[in-house]
Amino acid sequence: MMCGAPTASQPATAETQAIADQVKPQLEERENKKYATFKAVEFRSQVVAGMNYFIEVQVDDDEFVHLRVFRSLPHENKPVALSSYQTNKARHDELAYF
Repeated sequence: MMCGAPTASQPATAETQAIADQVKPQLEERENKKYATFKAVEFRSQVVAGMNYFIEVQVDDDEFVHLRVFRSLPHENKPVALSSYQTNKARHDELAYF
C-alpha cells in the first residue's frame, strides 16, 4: 500500500461492514432518513494521518451511497467519523476519491 494513494477497489469485508455500521447513524442524521438496508459492497482505503475508507453501501435494491470515513491513528483513541458522502449512486458507479 502506497502512502497517500487510494488502493484499488476490493470486495467489502466484515471489518468494512463494521466501519460502515459505525457511521450509519451519522449518515441518517445528515440525510434525515433511516436505512433499513445498509450493506457494504466494496471499498478502497487510503493511508493519511490515519486511514480514509471509501465504502460503497447498498441502501435499497438499486440504490447505493458512497461514504468517505476517517479512522484516526490508534493512539488518538477517537471514533471513526463520516467525512463525506454521495447519495443517488448506482452499483456500477466508480468508487472514486471525493
